[in-house]
Amino acid sequence: MSKKEVNFLQNYPRKKNNGFKKNKKKPHFILYDRVLVWLTLFLCITGLIMVSSASISIGQDLYHDAFYFLKRETFYFLLMFFLSFLFLRIPIKFWKKNSNIILIITIFLLIIVLLAGISVNGSSRWIKIGIFSIQPSEICKISSFIYLSSYLSRKINEVRKCFWGFFKPMSVISVQSIFLLAEPDFGTVIILFVTSLSILFLSGARIKQFLSFIIFIILIIIFLILDKPYRIKRILSFWNPWQDPFGNGYQLTQSLMALGRGHFFGQGLGNSIQKLNYLPEAHSDFIFSIIGEELGYIGCFAILLIIFSMSFRAMYIGQKALKKQKNFSGFLACSIGFWFSFQTLINIGAATGILPTKGLTLPLVSYGGSSLIINLIAICILLRIDFEMRIKKYQALPKEFFNEI
Repeated sequence: MSKKEVNFLQNYPRKKNNGFKKNKKKPHFILYDRVLVWLTLFLCITGLIMVSSASISIGQDLYHDAFYFLKRETFYFLLMFFLSFLFLRIPIKFWKKNSNIILIITIFLLIIVLLAGISVNGSSRWIKIGIFSIQPSEICKISSFIYLSSYLSRKINEVRKCFWGFFKPMSVISVQSIFLLAEPDFGTVIILFVTSLSILFLSGARIKQFLSFIIFIILIIIFLILDKPYRIKRILSFWNPWQDPFGNGYQLTQSLMALGRGHFFGQGLGNSIQKLNYLPEAHSDFIFSIIGEELGYIGCFAILLIIFSMSFRAMYIGQKALKKQKNFSGFLACSIGFWFSFQTLINIGAATGILPTKGLTLPLVSYGGSSLIINLIAICILLRIDFEMRIKKYQALPKEFFNEI
């Protein structure tokens, strides 16, 4: 029991009939993580502003509407804002109970996108439904982590003791990865494997299991790189993009020039030059470069601080849940924290030339309806996990304690 609760109860002197005297001041309960809510709202608003700035040129050229992408992103944000009232009311046990069904639906969508998906830039990643486009690879992330958290909550001892317990969830991740590589979507595969291995390590799996599986994964990655010529060219251009600045290294060199122009304080909001059809995907995969050019080092640092604060907040919520033996909630919250942080690292690594170029968005900032909606659903799940733990704590108080609320 916290100090506030103790002080509140002390303000209720007991009568002879064991009743309570009413206090004029009603207790004030905080039943949700306010810090996480404000960080999310601030990041979403910043994302809308930067999408508006980065997409003006391409929106005008492609759709004769400078605010085309802003309108669509605003629509998805408002849609998810109203849907959040629904998702926040879904108990965590619902996700645990239906984890297998959600996983099967996701695999079915991954098959559908290969058969009837829309191809953009050589990748079939979207399913067109009316005016909406669904990206199953984004759904795959959260469904995989829900399944993995459910599995660990039931089979944690098996995972710690034998290799088969470790191999079963990774085999499911591998099956999804095969469909993702067929799109191809190599970036999502990396997110799935890195996050899944992190959660399994957190659950207490043996080091030998990790080493054997990691060696196997490295061999597979080497094979996949050598199997496709364009992947070899992408790796070579990543090592030295200036060797072919108008060919394979074009996107990275333009990204580096954008970051270089930003200096410490940036050129000012809306004053980017690279977004004027010089830097491809400036409003989505490479929006961090435009942030660096317009807002400078200060803007980049602020965005990174907010995203990693959200990730650490998720890890903190997961840690509290694990301490209270709520394994599903704890592992799911931690997986969301790992997911956001790893995806941010890969996106920024690609924009700065530290990592090869991958088609991954910057969480809650880059343009993308499916990405924005799935990320906000993950935030709703985090808030629900935190809410249920707080309610559990307050339910330990006497009934009269709640009569005054």
